[in-house]
Amino acid sequence: MSLGDEGQMENPLETTTYITITYDEELVILCQKQDSHNFGALVVPAFFYVVFIVSLVGNGLILYLLLKYENIKTVTNFFILNLVFSDLLFTLPLPFWGYYHRHQWIFGRTSCKMLASMFYIGFYSSILFLTMMTVDRYMAVVHAIYATRTRKMLYVYVVTGLVWVISFFSAIPKFILYGTRENVLNKMLVCEETGFIIDKINKWKLVGFYQQVVMFFLVPLFIILYCYTLILIKLNSTKMHNKNRAIKLIFLILLAFFICWTPYNIIIFIRVRQISGNIGEDDCSETIDYAFFICRNIAYFHCCINPFFYTFVGTKFRKHLSQMMGRWVMCGTRYRQSSLSSRTSEYSPQTIYE
Repeated sequence: MSLGDEGQMENPLETTTYITITYDEELVILCQKQDSHNFGALVVPAFFYVVFIVSLVGNGLILYLLLKYENIKTVTNFFILNLVFSDLLFTLPLPFWGYYHRHQWIFGRTSCKMLASMFYIGFYSSILFLTMMTVDRYMAVVHAIYATRTRKMLYVYVVTGLVWVISFFSAIPKFILYGTRENVLNKMLVCEETGFIIDKINKWKLVGFYQQVVMFFLVPLFIILYCYTLILIKLNSTKMHNKNRAIKLIFLILLAFFICWTPYNIIIFIRVRQISGNIGEDDCSETIDYAFFICRNIAYFHCCINPFFYTFVGTKFRKHLSQMMGRWVMCGTRYRQSSLSSRTSEYSPQTIYE
């Protein structure tokens, strides 16, 4: 692929800069979307850093409580453990992406591929583990007798392995396509899909977008809605003393999933239609870019609230947390009492005059 003459067309009434380049005698117009890029450089890094810190603290605390107080070899705890690993795998690359949005990619080609793959493996597996945990709750509540016979650790190991395999293979195209190159517009290094002709890149982008919308949103959303609907029906027919609290929690889980992921996937679907050529919108419009930054941030925030919905609201984990905090408070109190006692004995009149 040969790079031909490069020219520049500017409209003084607009902030978008149009640059024309020729690839193999084919004219291609690139858009320098300065306003949306400035917005992304301002908002995205700060949000990524916040998500990284909150996720690291929340998921790290859950991991500590699991290993300290719980038996990992139970169905629920093993799913929670894998969900924690997924969320951490998803959020660990965020500081790198945050720096990248503000500046340029300085971490090398190999890191670009590895961090992109790690990010998407965590991204996909987190959605799938949330779905599997919903199915597990459905089986435990709606089909309790059958679940006692089939809800064994072997079943969990198989399901967990399947989730990680699906997530790994779904992220392989990212590892192949992602790389570093110099941006023609501003001469800065970028980490994105590169190294192939534009038609092939767009083709794989479409595959990834359809995979995201169908496999990692619509199917999980249908399963989650179906399972929780039947769980609600089952709870209403029982005489649980705290069923109202359980129902409220279910609504919060559904609402959080819907609010966080629906806008983002709508934007993804719009991008699919744009790449497919089904929308006659100006390719250099920045409206979708603004919406994408905002909706993506909302979607990524879901990994921060996972710990609170799936663990901290439970009586067991709140008990462990209060027990841990109580020990810290007691240790601090003992330390202060010991320190005060030592200072008092050191400077008391009886000690000084002996």
